[in-house]
Amino acid sequence: MSVHKEVKRITTNTIQEMKQKCEKIAMLTSYDYSMATIVDEGGVDVILVGDSASNVMAGHETTLPITLDQMIYHAQSVVRAVKRALVVVDLPFGSYQGNSKEALNSAIRIMKESGAHAVKLEGGLEIRESIERIITAGIPVMGHLGLTPQSIYKFGTYTVRAKEEAEAEKLKQDIMVLQDAGCFSVVLEKIPAILAKEATDSIKIPTIGIGAGPHCDGQVLVINDMIGLTKGFKPRFLRQYLNLFDQINGAVQSYVQDVKRGDFPNEKEQY
Repeated sequence: MSVHKEVKRITTNTIQEMKQKCEKIAMLTSYDYSMATIVDEGGVDVILVGDSASNVMAGHETTLPITLDQMIYHAQSVVRAVKRALVVVDLPFGSYQGNSKEALNSAIRIMKESGAHAVKLEGGLEIRESIERIITAGIPVMGHLGLTPQSIYKFGTYTVRAKEEAEAEKLKQDIMVLQDAGCFSVVLEKIPAILAKEATDSIKIPTIGIGAGPHCDGQVLVINDMIGLTKGFKPRFLRQYLNLFDQINGAVQSYVQDVKRGDFPNEKEQY
């Protein structure tokens, strides 16, 4: 019997057990009640309320503009829907960098006001103090290394990270820092598959990959990308399971036609 099928509710402990038993972890994003209901019932282990909401829900070019209040709103909507999955919420840009006290306050607000189960922070050694302070308060933390979208203006590009030896070495050191600081797992985004394998094998806590190859302990995708709601976004790492953009677009066109020609509502659709 697999670990995740045995438990009624996934916890941070379940996720770590899954790594020990070599059972892959499935993670997807959600930002609202309706989608979170579907994702949770679909059997996903972890739901990430990602700051990617800034892109796919609010239409911003980067994840930077989304606020802590907005993240709490999305998290509240998701938590109301979820019965089984572990819910992790991104701390948004500006709510934790450079100030561990502010980081703790931000994490406490998310936990208290949304009812989520953990928070996620981007970065390694430079945010260790914030991570330790949050964990000391009893709040579980998921790390995030590799391509860290909140630092996109520093990188200047969304291309693969840690291809050069110096950056790869820093990532290997940072993942140990995150484990030692008490993180229960780490997301690895857009790094070479061989480096992701080395990093995954070097630590006891699970890694969740996005564009980081098959050797991570789990995988995550943005739900809107995975089901084809976002038009024209098809990076190499994305497997699109549906093309909902075209399907919904077709349904809307059919509805418009039916209304225009007086076909909707018909006799059965009135009182």
